[in-house]
Amino acid sequence: MLIRLEHIEKTYGTPDHPVPVLHDVNFCMEEGEYYAVMGPSGSGKSTLMNILGYLDTPTAGWYYFEDVDNAKANDVQMAKIRNEKIGFVFQSFHLLQQRRAWENVALPLLYANVPKRERRERAEQALIEVGLEDRMEFYPNQLSGGQCQRVAIARAICSRPKLLLADEPTGALDSKSGQQIMDIFDELHDRGISIIMITHELAVAERARRMLHIYDGVLSGGAV
Repeated sequence: MLIRLEHIEKTYGTPDHPVPVLHDVNFCMEEGEYYAVMGPSGSGKSTLMNILGYLDTPTAGWYYFEDVDNAKANDVQMAKIRNEKIGFVFQSFHLLQQRRAWENVALPLLYANVPKRERRERAEQALIEVGLEDRMEFYPNQLSGGQCQRVAIARAICSRPKLLLADEPTGALDSKSGQQIMDIFDELHDRGISIIMITHELAVAERARRMLHIYDGVLSGGAV
């Protein structure tokens, strides 16, 4: 089992003015699976993604990643899991404008203390895998939106993660570029990478192997 969520709750605000976001979320995922999570704005899907990616912690409940309880992991251990086992792809790319494509891709490896030569080799290989072998020296402002998202995907996979988390990966793209990005996700899944993708587009969600829905903080279709 790669992921197991048990009775996850998330509440923001103060004790006097609580703002509940997630309610009794239960979810299991085996390695190599591909899920899409659909829900309207404010439904809690981004909060769920942040908890899955160790960017936030639940108020109550248990989250196990490879059978490790995140409640027992310290900040250093959580950072290690984020950097080495989870790749992130966001709608807005989050690329550094002053760095070339391969340098953006190599950043997670820098934080993991991978030697410089290996960082570049792995970054270039990841860019080849997403079809940007001729854009490695380009800066983000020299690339199209679809190409920037491919750079972001290369950055997410260069650390060879177990899990890829994608938050509206096609949301800022035209339909043709979005189709190309989804083709890349299909290829990554075929290679054995586990994927959880948030989207509001049904056509995008249908590319996944299983679809979940979240409304008012309640997840359906994820419990086993």
